[in-house]
Amino acid sequence: MVSASGAPLYVVSEETAERVVGFDLHRGALAAYHRRPLPALDEVLSGARSIVVLEDLVDHTNVGAIFRSAAGLGVDAVVLAPRCADPLYRRSVKVSMGAVFTLPYTRLDDWYGGLDTLREAGFDLMALTPGEGSLPLREAMDALPSDARVGLLLGTEGDGLSSRWLERATSRVHIPMADRDVDSLNVTAAAAVACYELSRFGAVAARDHRV
Repeated sequence: MVSASGAPLYVVSEETAERVVGFDLHRGALAAYHRRPLPALDEVLSGARSIVVLEDLVDHTNVGAIFRSAAGLGVDAVVLAPRCADPLYRRSVKVSMGAVFTLPYTRLDDWYGGLDTLREAGFDLMALTPGEGSLPLREAMDALPSDARVGLLLGTEGDGLSSRWLERATSRVHIPMADRDVDSLNVTAAAAVACYELSRFGAVAARDHRV
């Protein structure tokens, strides 16, 4: 059989599908496709007002969850450091609920100087960190001009952002915690809260422009 798009369709037994996948977890449908080359960074940033930038997140579940939050809360694009996990790995795809197919993303070619490229493109880079000297996220966002382009920097679980990326960020921000015994959220929860604050900033900026 052939689909409407011209792709061949095959109907196989459950046993054959399980052998192809390697385990019995395929929901009855499988697909194989060729990857398109990732778009250039300039293409992904063009027209974007808000981006999430991930440094060395190697857990596919975390990457997928962040894509889902970013897409659901209106972030324009995701930029990955060279060593981040693959968004098209099956676990990432599943956890993202398919957001990895709809939200524009690409990788930085250069981890060391990549943030300088984003700053040169006009992005105010906010590094999420519970470290000393960081500002409450909402307070920092409220201080931005309404036409600001914002990039949220998120680091890997445990170590967080590298010292290099913290130094190259425009500002350091945190999500205030109610309990002093808990200094921060895990990266996926922090990403969801931060993306919400970013969507709130965009809504306020749009309102201010209308006024």
